[in-house]
Amino acid sequence: MKRVVICLASALVVVLSGCDDAGVFDENRVIEGGTWKSSNALEFEFDVQDTVKLHDFFINVRNGEDYPYSNLFLFVEMEFPNGKKAIDTLDCPLADELGRWYGSGLGSIYDQRILYRSRVQFPLSGHYRVEIHQAMREDALKGIRDVGFRVAKAN
Repeated sequence: MKRVVICLASALVVVLSGCDDAGVFDENRVIEGGTWKSSNALEFEFDVQDTVKLHDFFINVRNGEDYPYSNLFLFVEMEFPNGKKAIDTLDCPLADELGRWYGSGLGSIYDQRILYRSRVQFPLSGHYRVEIHQAMREDALKGIRDVGFRVAKAN
């Protein structure tokens, strides 16, 4: 039954994300077994043609109630079409100080979209690659189900 709920929730997120006109790129990766090893980098690749308009970058996180922390630290590496790279450390708050999960929930799973960068202008057209690593102090981090990357047109 639990797997059916998770599959339905995943399908709902895919359908709803497809209905958003502002989305330029939106893709999620499933963390097998709900345990994210620090050596397991998640890669996302997309092409950009528009170097004039502003965009927002988001990290999508789906966590279970079994996630033991209120935040998630990530290393986010972006490789530009010319081969140069930018690396950031990102603190993603997942719950408030009382342990109430942020985002929307279905059963014991919570989804949220965390703003990573706001109003960014792509410097080059071409192929971009984003790599996301969990940067917590545990090698095998339990409770993270999916992680994704989203690029949307800025308002």
